[in-house]
Amino acid sequence: MEGFLSDIFIAPFVSMWEYPVFLVEVLVGGLLVGVMYSLVALGFVLIFKASGVFNFAQGAMVLFAALFFAGFLEAGMPVWLALGASAVVMVALAIVTERVVLRPLVNQPPIVLFMATIGLTFFLDGFGQMIWGSDIKVIDIGIPKEPLEIHGVLINSFDIVAGVTAGLLVAGLALFFHYTKIGRALRAVADDHQAALSVGIPLQSIWVIVWSVAGLVALVAGIMWGSSLGVQFSLALVALKALPVLILGGFTSIPGAIVGGLIIGASEKIGEVYWGPALGGAIEDWHAYMIAMVFLLFRPQGLFGEKIIERV
Repeated sequence: MEGFLSDIFIAPFVSMWEYPVFLVEVLVGGLLVGVMYSLVALGFVLIFKASGVFNFAQGAMVLFAALFFAGFLEAGMPVWLALGASAVVMVALAIVTERVVLRPLVNQPPIVLFMATIGLTFFLDGFGQMIWGSDIKVIDIGIPKEPLEIHGVLINSFDIVAGVTAGLLVAGLALFFHYTKIGRALRAVADDHQAALSVGIPLQSIWVIVWSVAGLVALVAGIMWGSSLGVQFSLALVALKALPVLILGGFTSIPGAIVGGLIIGASEKIGEVYWGPALGGAIEDWHAYMIAMVFLLFRPQGLFGEKIIERV
């Protein structure tokens, strides 16, 4: 029994500090993977923050965008044209979603809107497969994937590019929400649909804008994840890993999405590498959800979420 406890609680810590360079490599790799999780979580935050709708279809939107981008590349389009065409597809999807799904459900209970996004998930999965088939597609946009050595630490070049891209995207969206007229209107709509309508904020236009932005974020996430893992229908399951990120960061916080992703990415990589052998491996599959469960017990609003107090 003592040997078992030693293998779990003591040996991993000893191993971590015996090879500090390898520890840094694992930590940096986990942080950069966490930024990729944050890209998916960011789409959830955008729609929930601006419309109060938890968009279960965000993972399907990531897959949908990646399928169109990869399909356009296979058709012979240059990267910039495929990117523009895919962006047009995602904006068109936002317009159709607002007209067909959201507009008839204005002022309905949140659970109704949530169920509608579940239906949208299955539609996007089926429609994407009908157009592009179910074969795995490869996205190559010229990002190098060779390891880069920095002060003796090996870091994947692709992870660095993905991390910088996600960081710039998060910073831009945070500024957009806080310092633009449209951003303030988005937050007003999220607080109260009826009040926003009464002061002249066009609800339908706001929803089209926010779903378009979330679609463009899904496109970036789809390109990055598709370049890393290949475009396959299991890519939509990446969204499930974004849920613990949301719980940690808070459903309404854009910076929280990135911080939550960093925590999840770094901790699961360290856990898999150092505690995986003692616990039988596969820690990455459940580690994020265990952290989310602890947060739900002690801080359900997340690190940066707003604490909601309702009077009864």
